[in-house]
Amino acid sequence: MYRIKIERDELHSRFAGGFPEGTMVLIEGENGSGKSALTQRFAYGFLMNGHTVTIISTELTVRDFIKQMYSLNYPIANFMLRNRLIFIPVYPIIGNPRDRRDFMGRLMASPSLFKTDIIIIDTLSALVKASLHVESRSVQLLSFFKRLLALDRTIILTVEKGAMREDILSPFREASQVYIETSINKIGGIVNRVAFIRRYANAQGRIDNTIVFRVEAGTGIILEIMAVS
Repeated sequence: MYRIKIERDELHSRFAGGFPEGTMVLIEGENGSGKSALTQRFAYGFLMNGHTVTIISTELTVRDFIKQMYSLNYPIANFMLRNRLIFIPVYPIIGNPRDRRDFMGRLMASPSLFKTDIIIIDTLSALVKASLHVESRSVQLLSFFKRLLALDRTIILTVEKGAMREDILSPFREASQVYIETSINKIGGIVNRVAFIRRYANAQGRIDNTIVFRVEAGTGIILEIMAVS
């Protein structure tokens, strides 16, 4: 079990303590629905429990990532210095639609990125969108992930809703042992994020099907007890 417990929130208790070794987790949701915030919290929890993490980001530069983590009070500098946390920015290269490259092929050709316990790709949809040979590479990438899962790596993928063709996304969704959908919840003037756990195979503890949370500077994820509209 790759554990995510930290002292200041109870998120781990909603996710059976963490994720089993060799699990693929897919988090799908609209822009701004908390996908990245969840992966950042998961990453910090993994690190605090002695696990190693690689994050491949299509959203942030190294500087932006460090600023973001510290703004949420997830201090990660020592983990990066000791190579417990490896951060690989694909941004801003991936942001140029004219500069399509074989990103998925290059990813699979970099085995050093996959030596950590957990690999997080935020977002897979942007990586696929900017890649060449999407159909064939997607099949190869899923097979590659399955080989990593067999080595007890755990892989967490985020996908922006509607950003990937269904025929490409569906095999990843079906292969995921854990499938989470995120959305934005508005009640009155209060805006929260909601994580719906649609599937969690081989759970070793309690699972909450619906988790309402907000993200605050200086604190990170805060769990809410409230109705979902």
